[in-house]
Amino acid sequence: MLSIGTIVMGAADVRRAADFWGRALGYVPRDGEVDDDWTVLVPAGGSGPGLALGRSTTPVQKHPRVHLDLYAADAAEQEAEVARLLSLGAVRVDWDSYPEDPDFVVLADPEGNRFCVIDTAHG
Repeated sequence: MLSIGTIVMGAADVRRAADFWGRALGYVPRDGEVDDDWTVLVPAGGSGPGLALGRSTTPVQKHPRVHLDLYAADAAEQEAEVARLLSLGAVRVDWDSYPEDPDFVVLADPEGNRFCVIDTAHG
């Protein structure tokens, strides 16, 4: 049976992306250091998929077909996590596809990769 081992994202600046995602998720470099062209981050606690970051010169997609969803337990945690991620260098995305009562907030990392912070208790 297959399982997801690593999620791969492109970055113009692998070190900057690794710094952001490491602090955002509590991940550390699998090999102990970050390379300029490629690195794999893993959960510091040892459980969960890895996040690989590879140098890319392709433009960021405005509406990416694949992205990360980060889960928050409720609206208060979602708000706190969005604020924390913004303080780490994420930016809010002016998302043109929000439903009337969204359970998610769209952000972009310092490389422009879009991701969502989801309120899992949203009714």
